[in-house]
Amino acid sequence: MTDRTLFITGASTGIGAATARAAVAGGWNVGLFARSEEKIAALADELGARALALPGDATDFAAQDRALAQLAERFGGVDAAYANAGRGTSGKGTEDGDLDDWQGMIDLNIMALLKTVKAALPHLKPRRGHILLTGSAAGRRHIAGSVYGATKWFVHGYAGNLSEEMREWGGRCTVIAPGMVDTPFFDEPKPDKLKPEDVADAVMLALTARGSADVREVYLMPRT
Repeated sequence: MTDRTLFITGASTGIGAATARAAVAGGWNVGLFARSEEKIAALADELGARALALPGDATDFAAQDRALAQLAERFGGVDAAYANAGRGTSGKGTEDGDLDDWQGMIDLNIMALLKTVKAALPHLKPRRGHILLTGSAAGRRHIAGSVYGATKWFVHGYAGNLSEEMREWGGRCTVIAPGMVDTPFFDEPKPDKLKPEDVADAVMLALTARGSADVREVYLMPRT
């Protein structure tokens, strides 16, 4: 089987790093895109010749565009892109929320995700490739005043629309929707919740689905 290549944003820690490890273990090449140059360089060293560190800010379209071009040049093309970069907000609800904090979150959770898709599609279309987006259980239910949850509602709605657009040329789009995950996203450890490796397994489930299956969403929750 020809080598396949996956581009991952937010690849330095948590879900992104776990997905990179799972993908390489499954025979994929990976492009590690994140702002933390030291962390993705260390991860690339760990993963070996199948990994390429691509430092950059996900809110910068030109940076993502360049990174995808570098990845395609290194491995001969790009077969899938995982828009995983995202963040929460420190405020509780709407009344006590901070406008600048919201703006930063929206820029990353929504606009950066759209930039990943726009930069990746020219590479994916000739290969009938795959887009994956990190959604959330928070994007499937209503949480009092949650602006973060609303950004994930956008991701879920957009994923369905993108699936319809990509099916015109044989591509696939999957939203990965986990409940609470024990990652640096939270200030304190969540040892009884999902692990980044659980989410990585969900990504690989979607990526390795038979060509006859269009896996639109993988929804996973902690058992406790």
